[in-house]
Amino acid sequence: MSEDMKDVNRKATVPYDEDNYTHNIHKDNERKLDRRSFLKTMAGAAGVFAISTLPWGAIAAKHLVNGDKRIYPKNKITALTDIPVGEAVEFAYPGEHDTALLVHIEEGTFKAYQNACTHLKCPVFWSKEKSELVCPCHHGLFDVHTGKPVAGPPKRPLPEIELAVEKGTVYATGVKRYET
Repeated sequence: MSEDMKDVNRKATVPYDEDNYTHNIHKDNERKLDRRSFLKTMAGAAGVFAISTLPWGAIAAKHLVNGDKRIYPKNKITALTDIPVGEAVEFAYPGEHDTALLVHIEEGTFKAYQNACTHLKCPVFWSKEKSELVCPCHHGLFDVHTGKPVAGPPKRPLPEIELAVEKGTVYATGVKRYET
């Protein structure tokens, strides 16, 4: 055989004794994570994620099925003399970081709602001129008597705070359960 033919045969052979087509990879662990291993890892991660959410789903299902009422603290909001008819007072309820609005609609009638818009959690304000609860972010309007949206993108009503009036003072006593 001539020298030219030996060079051609030498170039056409696989340099390593392997039976796969990636013989030109020379780095260590280059082929460790192939497509199959990647898919196995992703399926395993999805399974772990799915199983880890089961306890939270069980807790949510328990609250939905049983309808058990949570116990909320009784917090003082304001004295009746400090909130004239047509005015509103902001307060924190049920937690110190949960803001809410108490509106004195008419003599002896109060309504309180959590003041985070049900669309994107923007703050909701009381408009005395319009007698409406207003979300300025996307022009959402809520009815002060029901908390239901009357305009804008919000679809769900504001969560209502349960109230009690005792000895000239308005108290927050709970949060009404959302009903469709």
